Amino acid sequence: MRRLLYFLLPLLTCISSVQAAPSLAGSTGMIDNPSADVLREGQVSAGYYHVVEGNQFSFTAHVAPQTEVGAVIFRDRDSERIGLNAKFSLQQERVNTPAVAIGVEGLTGYRDTSWYAVASKSLPFGIRLHAGIGNGRFNGVFGGVEKQLNSLSVLPGKYLPTASLMAEFDGRQMNYGLRFAVAPGVKLDGGWRKHGSYFGISYTY
Repeated sequence: MRRLLYFLLPLLTCISSVQAAPSLAGSTGMIDNPSADVLREGQVSAGYYHVVEGNQFSFTAHVAPQTEVGAVIFRDRDSERIGLNAKFSLQQERVNTPAVAIGVEGLTGYRDTSWYAVASKSLPFGIRLHAGIGNGRFNGVFGGVEKQLNSLSVLPGKYLPTASLMAEFDGRQMNYGLRFAVAPGVKLDGGWRKHGSYFGISYTY
């Protein structure tokens, strides 16, 4: 058991460098789905995403123990909408148990108000699983998987940044994405969501 712990603990540490980023919905998470991760004390995150429907801006902050609160602004040619979200961590991830959180999105009508519970667990070989249930836009069950790709040498002294492949089911359809950690706290995202491509940048401090 002790050898297993020594093997798993570094994996949990290295995966966290890519996973801590806002989803398009504002909460810390994957593409459109929240994860069970919550910003740590003193942390804030901000993101910009271009999607087929328009442009999205997000801001999320740690406001109390195990709690993050955020807002999303969506703009298209004709309108601007604001959505609020909140998430509370019930349990942090440990070697033998997943992280668990509950939350809500769309409090101001940006989307359907959606309550959810979600669990996240890191596995060997850079894999992380997420599974949750919720109403509103989640339509019952949602989930996803991440696979961390370590930095690759492309030329002497030149490396591709650490990246994470993401695939998720948001309760209605599949989304696919790639997240690059290009600098401390800075992530570049891109992929296929709903019926079109998306790309964006986020910063977590």
